[in-house]
Amino acid sequence: MTNRFNVVARYRTKPGTTDKILKHLGEMAAETRNEPGNIAYEFFRGVEDDRKIVILESYHTPEDFDLHRQTQHFLTIGATQIIPELESRTVTTFISTDGPAEAP
Repeated sequence: MTNRFNVVARYRTKPGTTDKILKHLGEMAAETRNEPGNIAYEFFRGVEDDRKIVILESYHTPEDFDLHRQTQHFLTIGATQIIPELESRTVTTFISTDGPAEAP
């Protein structure tokens, strides 16, 4: 059995910035998916509220996520082009197990 370190980030963009943020997230996703510790990076725009964005990320270990937050693309795209354009941001982490599921 192996564990995954999962990240759920919820963003609410400032008015008029959502399309620009989504473009930057596309760049961020492409770079992040090439990181050795990354398993998946996806993002979604809200239907009922198009200023809401959810990002789902998976890494092999918590340390891989820490390394992600130190990469050049996170520092230049995430920290300087995305985060300042957000009205709010929450990041929550979870551990999941890849293995046989057992009934309770």
